[in-house]
Amino acid sequence: MQISISFIRHSSSLIAPRAPDFPLKRFLFFSKYSSIPAQDFLAHLQKDQSHIEKTLDTVKSDLDSRCIAQVLEHCAIEKPKLGIRFFVWAALHPTHRHSSYMYSKACKLLNLEKNPRIIADVVNEYRAEGFAVSIKMFKVLLNLCREAQDAGMGLWVLRTMKEFRCMPDTVSYNVVIRLLVAKVRLDESMGLLKEMRSIDVYPDMVTYGSIIKGFCDAGNLLAALGLVSVMKGHGCVPNSVIYSTILDGICMHGRLDVALRFLDGMEKEECKPNVVTYTTMIKGFVDKGMTNEALTILDRLYDSEVRPNRVTFVTVIDGLVKEGQVEEALKVIDKFGGDGVRFDELYNVLVLSLSRAGKHKESEEMFRTMLARELKPSGLTASSIIKRVVLDGRVLDGYFLFQEVEKLGNAVSIDPDVFSKLLTCLCQENHLTEAGRVLDIMVKRGIHLDPEHLEKLRS
Repeated sequence: MQISISFIRHSSSLIAPRAPDFPLKRFLFFSKYSSIPAQDFLAHLQKDQSHIEKTLDTVKSDLDSRCIAQVLEHCAIEKPKLGIRFFVWAALHPTHRHSSYMYSKACKLLNLEKNPRIIADVVNEYRAEGFAVSIKMFKVLLNLCREAQDAGMGLWVLRTMKEFRCMPDTVSYNVVIRLLVAKVRLDESMGLLKEMRSIDVYPDMVTYGSIIKGFCDAGNLLAALGLVSVMKGHGCVPNSVIYSTILDGICMHGRLDVALRFLDGMEKEECKPNVVTYTTMIKGFVDKGMTNEALTILDRLYDSEVRPNRVTFVTVIDGLVKEGQVEEALKVIDKFGGDGVRFDELYNVLVLSLSRAGKHKESEEMFRTMLARELKPSGLTASSIIKRVVLDGRVLDGYFLFQEVEKLGNAVSIDPDVFSKLLTCLCQENHLTEAGRVLDIMVKRGIHLDPEHLEKLRS
């Protein structure tokens, strides 16, 4: 079907501009793409002299994340060790602090996951030059080990710190313990815990929490509970995060009877269960198909004056929907909606749960119920339902649902792709009046038309 030229021109004005094509790699050294500061730092790094940090101290150029990334990208080609030394030096610069994103970027640019030995080579260079390495410098190297997920190198760096008369602190130990736990090297992590206490470095909640989670994930619940007793004996009182971690481990391994007894004990202790604790229990029962027991825990949550969050309700309603208990899910909404939780938020959860479960007819019916009760759908909910209706070939039904969402003032939150799809299908079926109304809203809201759909309009 041919659409009028004026209509297409109107639509063409909404096309999102295409991003320019760039080469995948740029050689930054002294190229037009390098910032002036990056060129200054690279020029000094090319001198290949020892104690390069003293040379870098003389550079007066501004140091920022973009400059650092450009320097690392060039160094990664032939001189990754220089790149690491520059990165460590930059971390201690008085005008800059590396973000976690910057550590991640450095790890990728220097390919440390595949070649973590470069970190050891840098430390050996420091040793050969007699360079005075500070504990802050070692912490930068440990954080690079963390990003590279290399427990062996992290442990080596920790051991080497003492050679430079840098005594590791709790934070340093925690980085390595987490790496060891992630690799299920739990005996070594316990060894470091004992070592900390022997040299008067005090483990904190992070230390114990990391190892306890490792034991829980490995199914060694007795060891996890034993470590709770140990931390109590050393004056580190477990918090709700620690208890939730253990409870999660108990549920994960199907010991729900033990989990209930553990929850009973928590409710009697000074450190009361929080919303994460109760939600963990609810999920444990839901995963086993025991939704009635999950609802009992939800009641206990309310009785304890803890308020559920969205994750709690998603967990409960998802479980009920999977078991075909939609009426029970509606009872949950009626019971708990309005008490600190909006009804529209709970209905959104139910509509999406039905959709995820493949119950598309029921999902659409519940969506229509929302609209009839003037409950605002979220952008995700409205987009999901309207898109499915249109894809089912019921474009006018999709348009009328779109109109209802617009009346509630929530059409702006609909995915732009749904606008494009709806407009295209209306045009293809010759519903030009309805298409014009959708187009007007797109123009007013500045919503771009996908180029792919414009091609379909032209065909």
